[in-house]
Amino acid sequence: MYPDSNHVKTLALTNTEDSVIWEYAKPNHFVIVSKDSDFHQRSLLYGHPPKFIYLRIGNSSTSKIVQILRDNFDTIIQFCNSKVESILILA
Repeated sequence: MYPDSNHVKTLALTNTEDSVIWEYAKPNHFVIVSKDSDFHQRSLLYGHPPKFIYLRIGNSSTSKIVQILRDNFDTIIQFCNSKVESILILA
């Protein structure tokens, strides 16, 4: 469904500072998807790139996260294609 997606583990960015992930995402044209409110604050301060999808869902299973990303596919694609939007909040 999201063929160009990656995980911080795959990119060897596990246990790194949010700023490192943010700076990695910019030149690589990644959209950050996270439940971490720190990325939300960073996005409000700096805008995009990178864009940020904030999963405001608390503690949830991986299957619940996958379902949210599937259910919101069209919204996510529109967000990614927008020139003005920096943050998408999914709950």
